[in-house]
Amino acid sequence: MAGDGDGRTASEAYDATPYLPGRGGLPAHRRAAAECRGCPLHRDATGTVFGRGAADARLMLVGEQPGDQEDREGVPFVGPAGRLLRRALEEAGIAEEDLYVTNAVKHFKFTRDETRKRRIHKAPSLRETLACRPWLMAELRLVRPELVVTLGATAGRALLGPSFRVGTDRGVPRPLPDAGNGTRVLATVHPSAVLRARDREEMYAGLVADLRTAVDAL
Repeated sequence: MAGDGDGRTASEAYDATPYLPGRGGLPAHRRAAAECRGCPLHRDATGTVFGRGAADARLMLVGEQPGDQEDREGVPFVGPAGRLLRRALEEAGIAEEDLYVTNAVKHFKFTRDETRKRRIHKAPSLRETLACRPWLMAELRLVRPELVVTLGATAGRALLGPSFRVGTDRGVPRPLPDAGNGTRVLATVHPSAVLRARDREEMYAGLVADLRTAVDAL
């Protein structure tokens, strides 16, 4: 049977579960995540980019995956999309120090351009997203936020299932499946989608409006 280049056959599931620590808080999980080999994305990425922020945050933001700059620095949302997000959070009246910020996938997936010098973002597959989901669920269990804001399709599908669509499901708080503690989820666009949009001002205003809805829901 054909393999995938990581010593696994095509029928073998990717799964981060064996790498999760049996006990401990966010620091223990961050250390363990650095050694995760639950899917092949670890091979090319600089390292695992775990979540950051307040361990008792009422609001958690979940993006797609680290970008090039995040991968190099080991911190989520420090690139261009992160800068736009910080501006939107400020306009919505959300203090960054009160948040916990993470991604659905903890390693950077990319291709290289023809010169081999630039690393170009490539969206993670559903299989890779599901493999990394145990880390995200552990963060939810440890932080216990009142509300989770998913940024973009990958984050939304990681928490709400493969039928999730940003265009139809955004902007409305709803119960978060599998959370078990009353946590709700609100979907919106990813800041990188705003940066790529032709109607950037309109999309940015929509992001800010959704973040203000999150504030009102707390």
